[in-house]
Amino acid sequence: MSSPDLRRINKIEVPFVVVLGERPIKLRDILTWVPGSIVELSKEADEELEIRINNKTIGNGTAVKVGENFGVQVNYCGDPKQRIEAMGDNASASSSDEVDAEAMAAALLDGQL
Repeated sequence: MSSPDLRRINKIEVPFVVVLGERPIKLRDILTWVPGSIVELSKEADEELEIRINNKTIGNGTAVKVGENFGVQVNYCGDPKQRIEAMGDNASASSSDEVDAEAMAAALLDGQL
């Protein structure tokens, strides 16, 4: 993969999600919600948060305050190959549109940006 291709790929935006917590909940409970309802999560306030790219977990971090906003301080983010693979959507990509994640990871690690 050539350097111009890598530069183009690096401009693609992907969904970045930080998971505060998850839990199963019955539909009937959701239907009773009103403004001010509280949904308890089974995660302690100081536990690490899950970081997802394209809905694939690539690391974890800690909630921080950045000015008036929330942010996440990355504590672990996997290796570059794992992060690059998370950016792809192999289930919906056709073979001509697929990016060779291994070649891309190798090129990034070799500094071929």
